[in-house]
Amino acid sequence: MRTHHVPLGFVFRSRATKEEKAAVADKAPLTDSKQTRDPQAPKGRPTPKRSEAQSQRRSVATTPSNRKEAAKRQRDERRAQMERQRQALAGGDERYLPVRDKGPVRKFARDFVDSRFNVAEFFLPMAVVILVLSMVQVASLQSVALLLWLVVIVLIVLDSFLTGFRLKKRLAERFPDQSRKGAVAYALMRSLQMRRLRLPKPQVKRGERP
Repeated sequence: MRTHHVPLGFVFRSRATKEEKAAVADKAPLTDSKQTRDPQAPKGRPTPKRSEAQSQRRSVATTPSNRKEAAKRQRDERRAQMERQRQALAGGDERYLPVRDKGPVRKFARDFVDSRFNVAEFFLPMAVVILVLSMVQVASLQSVALLLWLVVIVLIVLDSFLTGFRLKKRLAERFPDQSRKGAVAYALMRSLQMRRLRLPKPQVKRGERP
């Protein structure tokens, strides 16, 4: 009978390999068999918390799938923002006002103008009257219309000058540490509009001290 001799090196190598695998298995960290893995979690990573998983699902759900959907969403957001601004202009909600109308300085400037009579706000009605008089083929009425034009312009200039001077002084007293740049011009432009057409809507009555 032929006997097969197994090399001693092969036997010792196999035994050493088995011992190394056993040592590695002993050093491996124990895992809790009761811990369940989220099927959406990548293999080999811990299960995310419920709040994290929900936020991830919401982000995936809100992400537009194509360019058309993204454009539609942007239009909807712009429409909603414009609606909020429209409501804020009507109600005076500072959170959604346009940038040019935001801030306590601009609000005080609006209230200052809205609390008094301004010659400039009656410019449009007076301009209509003067235009009608100037179209009448009567020399005396045309002369009166021309004189009224001069009177109205002078009154608007004087009233605007006084309004700007007083407003600038009040702003310096009320907001000494804040930027007041452009507030006077902003108020004078508002004074040119009729009270019922002003936006944001007036929040004070005439004669009420802002």
